[in-house]
Amino acid sequence: MEGFKIFRWWFIIGALLALAVIMIQGGMRDIMLAQEPIWETKMVEFIPPIVGGGLLGGCIALILNRIKKTTPPQ
Repeated sequence: MEGFKIFRWWFIIGALLALAVIMIQGGMRDIMLAQEPIWETKMVEFIPPIVGGGLLGGCIALILNRIKKTTPPQ
């Protein structure tokens, strides 16, 4: 259960960081200038990178946690 808590926390952090990067790189302008409804076109373009950022953050956190547990204390 501890692994799920770690994954969930870092998934959220990774997704928020990915969203921030997208918005800084012009995503906000794309949303404001879109002629179509936002839910039909732009969200389909933004959701995969946001989920990917969350998965990357969560998986790296789990790997580092596993390494920390298996490393003997010095």
